[in-house]
Amino acid sequence: MGVVLGLCIAAGFGSGDFLGGRSSRAASTIAVVAIVQCVAFAGAVVAAIVVAGHADSGDLALGAAAGAANVIGVALLYRGLASGRMAVVAPVTAVMGAVVPVAWGLVRGESPTGVTMAGVALAVAGGGLLAAAGDDDETERRAALTPVLCALGAGAVLGASFVCYAATNAHSGMQPILAARVVSLGLALAVVAATRTRRPVWPHGVARWQAGGAGLCDMGASVVLVVAVRRALTVVVAPVAALAPAFTVLWARVLLRERFGRLQLAGICTGLAGLVLIAAG
Repeated sequence: MGVVLGLCIAAGFGSGDFLGGRSSRAASTIAVVAIVQCVAFAGAVVAAIVVAGHADSGDLALGAAAGAANVIGVALLYRGLASGRMAVVAPVTAVMGAVVPVAWGLVRGESPTGVTMAGVALAVAGGGLLAAAGDDDETERRAALTPVLCALGAGAVLGASFVCYAATNAHSGMQPILAARVVSLGLALAVVAATRTRRPVWPHGVARWQAGGAGLCDMGASVVLVVAVRRALTVVVAPVAALAPAFTVLWARVLLRERFGRLQLAGICTGLAGLVLIAAG
């Protein structure tokens, strides 16, 4: 069950990352994030009503922390996707996003198998290959560093939000999700208000629909994530959910005809093979 739920999470986040990244190429990143958070907030209200719960102050605080981490992570990710190659940014984010929850699971006493730990090592190695991959031109290689740094930062904070959700109690229902979305929406709108003198470019036409679709995907994946971490080991669910770049890269390959070099391909294959081993372990 944990693997199936993890794959659903991966499909949601991976598809949302693609849509958000595409929308960010036609508009300001913060404007896209604001729309994503508005749509996700509406979804969170519905989820909290459908799945009732009794959250205490600790659950709400964890949800709020997850929301703050989410908006920061999504902003960094979209910035990276908008300025770099999706086939590099998405996997680096996913690997870092898997390492944080796995480490947390180990600290709290979860006992993964040797196969799982081997998978973690492969996943990290794959991320290293992707981060090292670049163009032969030194100027382009330096230019590619910023998206990779954005990806590493995004993965770290998104992994932290995963940990916050995992720490909530099952009886809290979807209330932590709602608390998260209240905070993330508030932060996104605050940043928009603070930058209004620079007139952020809002998405129009297809880009607006892409941003809305990203919000729906993000919200759906978040709901499944909460259900998953309450029913299975975080050490298993997190890495399977980190297969999200497979979906991002798939969309980029099919719709954008993106190509990647041998080192990038090796990094993707190594990272995803590691995540599969983690799921199998």
